[in-house]
Amino acid sequence: MTGYLIAHIEVTNPQAFEAYRAAVPAVIESFGGRYLIRGGKVEMKEGTWETPRLVVLEFPSVDKAHEFYNSSAYQEILPLRLAASTGTVAIVEGI
Repeated sequence: MTGYLIAHIEVTNPQAFEAYRAAVPAVIESFGGRYLIRGGKVEMKEGTWETPRLVVLEFPSVDKAHEFYNSSAYQEILPLRLAASTGTVAIVEGI
């Protein structure tokens, strides 16, 4: 079953965030992941939108999404994101 990592991020330090943004694509790809959404304009149709940046990653399985997030390669660069942004991250099972 496909796995998705969904992140709502507010970048608080754009210069510092660049180091994370440059490093993370290779780690995502090494676990078979790919970007479906990486920021971009949001046009609200209903309700309110609180988070300025949405990221959706697709992985071959939920297990692969967890492997990515828990990997030493990702854990090594995660502090870069945490120091330069706030937000939430979830792993979701697809259909």
